[in-house]
Amino acid sequence: MDILFVLKNTNGAMNSTCADAGLPSPCVFVLAVDGTDGATLWERPLAPDFHWAQCGLYEEKGQTWDCCLLSHSDQLTAIDKYNGDVKWHRPHPPGLNSTVPVLIVPDLDGDKVTDVALVGSDNTQTRLAFLSGKTGVQIGSTVTLDSTETVNHLLHRTAEGSYYVLLQKDTGLYGLALWRIAAKAKAGMEVGLKKDKHGEKHANATSGLVPVYESDSVRQVLNMRLTDGPPNLLLVTGNEVALVDGKRLQLLWRFNTSSILGKPSFGHFNKDDVLDVVVEEDIGSSTKSVVILDGTSGRVLWEVDLLATPNSPRPASIHTTNSFSVFMFWGMMPSESNSSEPFESDRHSYLFLPLYSKVLLETTNVVDHIISFKATLLENGRHAAYILLTGPETEGAEGTVVLSKRKLKQDVPDSKVIRIGNSRTPDTNEDIKEAFNRLRFSDW
Repeated sequence: MDILFVLKNTNGAMNSTCADAGLPSPCVFVLAVDGTDGATLWERPLAPDFHWAQCGLYEEKGQTWDCCLLSHSDQLTAIDKYNGDVKWHRPHPPGLNSTVPVLIVPDLDGDKVTDVALVGSDNTQTRLAFLSGKTGVQIGSTVTLDSTETVNHLLHRTAEGSYYVLLQKDTGLYGLALWRIAAKAKAGMEVGLKKDKHGEKHANATSGLVPVYESDSVRQVLNMRLTDGPPNLLLVTGNEVALVDGKRLQLLWRFNTSSILGKPSFGHFNKDDVLDVVVEEDIGSSTKSVVILDGTSGRVLWEVDLLATPNSPRPASIHTTNSFSVFMFWGMMPSESNSSEPFESDRHSYLFLPLYSKVLLETTNVVDHIISFKATLLENGRHAAYILLTGPETEGAEGTVVLSKRKLKQDVPDSKVIRIGNSRTPDTNEDIKEAFNRLRFSDW
């Protein structure tokens, strides 16, 4: 896997400059680096200032959209992520303060290329504009989705093949059918879009909004993928974590809590082929509880208390060929600390394997400020790694930024085996480390 950067600089990594491109300095550089050795593969200078970027590969029924879309200055630029070529370059639609995520939607203009929907909110309303994925030209007019501001949005496809834009409002989560939006943008453009009979039964007669989950404190909405069919929706509110069925948009379970830290993550604790949910709860006194919830029922499968050290990334997991995941999270065991107020330098990382539910592998290997962290599969069946971006603590501050990649198993030999709970396992420390060394990884 290779890595894409967006940087603000005067000079690029391949001897190009802002001045050479006729741009003010410093400008925006988009560049790709080789995931193996960090060598620069390509770079592209763009006009400042940078607002947002989204990259991704989208495929459905032969339709593809494999660009990076960047909002910068008052412009939108689509860049081929494989070679850095500019696919198209257009002025940003006026009056729309768009934000990520960009919604990749089915082909609306009939050119056999998936299209793009930009969504933006101000203090009074939420609006959407469709753009051709092939040329960037706006398709139809800009549509007002809601007369109030929405916090976030997602595109969801139901089991019947109908698309809904999910709007996160201060009163809950609501869906608005894509066909309704397309019809308002341009008459007749909705013809090829399916209607969901179940969803439309619950749509508001005036607004068309379908209530998915009503709550006055929805904070996050995440997709939880399944082996087949549409993903389920995980919602974090002010007092609970709830899972909504992606097929019928109905509540499956809820877990009561009032103190979720950061963003939940997913992994396989057991072998039922359903993703389980990892949440971190603030339990006071600079302490957090790492909890794994059953994806089917919402019951607690496993938990451990750690000191909540500053600048700790969210939990992560990587799937193994044995149908469960190896989990990674950050913090510090209370027994390891000399103070109730942990410092960033006290931060440890932990590996957890469900086969050894009373054991953690503790590693201390990162003392710098972490800007971004990702655990990922590198080679199917063999290698997994975590990637760290470290650098200055303050956004916009000058300093050295370091991207490092470390294989997950590299930490095992020097890790400390921590036994938790009252029960004891007969396995020696060497047996446990060998179990981690024997792991093979997969993408599901």
